[in-house]
Amino acid sequence: MASADLRDELTCSICLNIYTDPVTLPCGHSFCRTCIRDVLDTQEGSGAYKCPECRAEFQERPALVNARKLRNIAENIRSTHPEQEEAGIPCTYCIQSLVPAAKTCLLCEASLCESHLRVHSKSAEHVLTEPTTSLNHRKCSVHKKVLEYYCCEDAACICVSCRLDGEHREHQADSLNEASEKKKEKLRNILQKLTLQGEEAEKRVQSLEELRRQVQGKAAGITERVTALVRDIREHLKALEKRVLSEISRQEEQVSLRVSDLIWQLEIKKEELSRKMDNIKELCDMTDPVTVLQGQESDRADYCDTEEDTERCDIRVPDVEDLDVGLISETLHSGLAGIVTGVMRRCHVTKASDMLLDLNMASDMVLGVKTASDMLLDVNTAGYYVSVSEDLKTVSRSEIKQRHPETPERFQDFAQVLSSRSFSTGQHYWEVEK
Repeated sequence: MASADLRDELTCSICLNIYTDPVTLPCGHSFCRTCIRDVLDTQEGSGAYKCPECRAEFQERPALVNARKLRNIAENIRSTHPEQEEAGIPCTYCIQSLVPAAKTCLLCEASLCESHLRVHSKSAEHVLTEPTTSLNHRKCSVHKKVLEYYCCEDAACICVSCRLDGEHREHQADSLNEASEKKKEKLRNILQKLTLQGEEAEKRVQSLEELRRQVQGKAAGITERVTALVRDIREHLKALEKRVLSEISRQEEQVSLRVSDLIWQLEIKKEELSRKMDNIKELCDMTDPVTVLQGQESDRADYCDTEEDTERCDIRVPDVEDLDVGLISETLHSGLAGIVTGVMRRCHVTKASDMLLDLNMASDMVLGVKTASDMLLDVNTAGYYVSVSEDLKTVSRSEIKQRHPETPERFQDFAQVLSSRSFSTGQHYWEVEK
């Protein structure tokens, strides 16, 4: 009995279980921390806070003081008597053996097994509840009567005296069963809503998981295609570099051969001039007039005597063509344009919400539109008084005749130039800056 009395002292009057993290109110009553917090939360905005045991009022939310000794005792009871928790509450009248109780009578303050319950009084004042050893919380702390009603305004269980003569006499009160069913109904509604929210959250999680798998799969495919595309661009750039460098080398070799031939011809001419100069110097050094005059007549064909003859025998070096920078630029630009066109045909930007690249579809809309920045000038058609920039996008009139190589398509008498590309349809124009 002493053990049972101790358990009663260690039982929270709210949850009816042994204290868990007990705290004490200023009035001296103790409760589980979580239980008393929930009760105080329900009293927010009511004007005062009340103790569930003695109904003591507090104008401000009371501070919760840790009951360390009470907590240690409660933990010790739970750890040293676990078998009592599992066996349940024994019948008060079965002294010889521990027989589990079926009900507890609040009036008799005794727990009854099935056998003793059959002979127990069936009168209304003998209130039967589920087996419990915590009887104090089943009775009013003021009138020591069984709790039969629930005060809806104060959210507290009260006895009949509290309802008729006590502080709750003018408050709305329901029977414990009615109040319990109302609370259960609210809890069921909350549980239903929480269940629906949980199911919706689970569906959402599954949907997001599926989306993540799809994104990972698409990202892997796009990564592979982008890698292949960039690798292909590198190969085309290397081929273009090789082609442009080959064109530069070809032009360099062609110009070098021409220059070498001219140098050889000039070297021969220098030797001939040197020989003539030596002959002239030799004649100039002679003192015999006859010899000088005879030498002049005999070498007349080898050198020029008069100023007119010198002008007639002047050495003329033919012009040497420079590197065709326009052709090199055209090769480079056309090659780059071809690479860009190929990339655009393989790339297609989808909707911004998808933010994915479909690299296998052709972008006909992009390819079907050309702007002035896409147009390149054909240097082989530029007139001799037309200067074309190295990027083949700008042309200007020149007062000096340009040293363009002769080509069949070149304009001879006009400051004109054609484009290397054309528009297939539509009307277009050029803006000229004067």
